Amino acid sequence: MFEDKGVKKDVTEKTEAVVGKDTIFASNTSTIPITELAEASQRPDNFIGIHFFSPVDRMMLVEIITGDETGDDALAMAVDYITKIKKTPIVVNDTRGFYVNRCVMRYMQEAWNMLAEGVPAAMVENSAKMVGMPVGPLTLNDEVAIDLSQKVMKQTIADLGTDAVDPRHVKLVDILVDEHGRIGKKGGKGFFDYPEKPAKKHLWPELKNLYPQLDPDDVSVDTLKDRYLWTIALEAARCVEEGVVTDIREADVGAILGFGFAPWTGGPLSYIDRIGVAAFRDRANGLAAKYGDPFKAPALIEEMAKKGETFYGRFGEEAAKEAA
Repeated sequence: MFEDKGVKKDVTEKTEAVVGKDTIFASNTSTIPITELAEASQRPDNFIGIHFFSPVDRMMLVEIITGDETGDDALAMAVDYITKIKKTPIVVNDTRGFYVNRCVMRYMQEAWNMLAEGVPAAMVENSAKMVGMPVGPLTLNDEVAIDLSQKVMKQTIADLGTDAVDPRHVKLVDILVDEHGRIGKKGGKGFFDYPEKPAKKHLWPELKNLYPQLDPDDVSVDTLKDRYLWTIALEAARCVEEGVVTDIREADVGAILGFGFAPWTGGPLSYIDRIGVAAFRDRANGLAAKYGDPFKAPALIEEMAKKGETFYGRFGEEAAKEAA
């Protein structure tokens, strides 16, 4: 997959030169804003994002992304198409990474942070599965491809500058891809080694040599588990705050079907409601004090905590009916 605006611009221009003027053009980009890609189109009202998840044959979710100029006909066609191929669509507004991949990236990035801190890789992977994630973050990164993560970071830096990406993440991914050729499962080696069957995959032994290792007895598994749940739920809340997702039910469904966010929670926003917004806020700010700004509660959470609100009380179906 090419997360490269130049490649996508070239494909868009060459395709539009030979298709009918009513053709709907959809991009499966993972992170690049649809509005930016539509700048290469002569008909931006017919340009839309249709983001499948890997592996496509098993993942039921498809994210439909509307750009600033996407028209109603394009949206209707996209929803109809996804329904006809028997997958579940959610509709989100445009932003870098859209909705699900913003949450996915926070999941993988928190695993990268743990590795950089010296948390043993087995604890990084297994603590996520202990909290209910069906796929650990290192396995997930291998599945989607580490070199794709590298391309995403390079495009983000090109668009937004070096401050937009954590230098620890760039360093880790560059070491894996450029120095060791570890691009993920498709290349037979990533965070894991993938020997020929019947042998099973196993963590790359040299991971422990990339960073000074903490004593496992000094690492709180409960804190690792909270870091995964909180970082994803906070990103989901930010997406609500920014208007990226407008239906909180789709936010919960999208996180579970898109990358398997701990299904027992009911989804990230349901999880915040389950914890209680004020209690969730307090734990988030406690994690922020130790692990940085990604854990700082956004203004929406602070406001809801003060008012004693819940997401499904404020944004749920009944609330929507009352607003109408």
